[in-house]
Amino acid sequence: MVDNRYATALVIACVLSTLATVYVSVAIGTQHWYQYSSPSVRGEANVSELRSLYEEFLDGEFDEKTYSDTLFRLNGTVGLWWRCVLVPAHALWHKEPGTWLTSHAKMVLECRSFTLSQQFTPKYKEPGNHNSGEDMLRTYLWRCQFLLPLVSLGLVVMAALIGFFACLCRSLTPTLGIGVLHLLAGLCTLATVCCYLAGMDLLHRVSMLPDKVDGSLGWSLYLALISSPLHMMAAALLVWAARSHSQNYYRMTAYRVA
Repeated sequence: MVDNRYATALVIACVLSTLATVYVSVAIGTQHWYQYSSPSVRGEANVSELRSLYEEFLDGEFDEKTYSDTLFRLNGTVGLWWRCVLVPAHALWHKEPGTWLTSHAKMVLECRSFTLSQQFTPKYKEPGNHNSGEDMLRTYLWRCQFLLPLVSLGLVVMAALIGFFACLCRSLTPTLGIGVLHLLAGLCTLATVCCYLAGMDLLHRVSMLPDKVDGSLGWSLYLALISSPLHMMAAALLVWAARSHSQNYYRMTAYRVA
């Protein structure tokens, strides 16, 4: 038999774990981790320049300098798997370049994903200059921010499978291990956010933002940040339930023996 207190703790932990997993999954799959706010375009020359950047962004070779400059200039957003820019619809872009300057121009979000090979592409001390040498810190921060959320989800899936089989066996014994897995998942998600913020800060140091371009954190990053304490709270409840139930079980056994 399971005490009502332990059952309540387990139910709350399951709800928190589910919310945290949904939040981190949405965060991984969306691109609004960091977003740039660019000034309005003025002048035909600037429009032509930005159109060239946009075409290179869509069809050119993968290059950190190129896509970063495009993100800076075209109200870009960047996540763990996606990079996007906000541009006029294609019809307006080619037929009426001046419509970019109007407030009622129809804007669309154009996105490109980071391929698996691009996730492991080295970063350079001077973005775009392969002769400047590899920036090991930025390279490994980028790789960690890609791998750690996957590790976090893997730990949660493992915990869910162990919990499922524990329910079938009607045993609370694996609860402590499940709590530890949730704690590790929360730490991995928190480390993902830290790596991402550190990587963006280092990028802005070596690739300065243009004048009047502002950067801000997006809602995807906040979702990941919220999921971390939710996993940790679920872990705390699971560990408490496991320890308390174990101590109560041993007391009852000692009482019966006596």
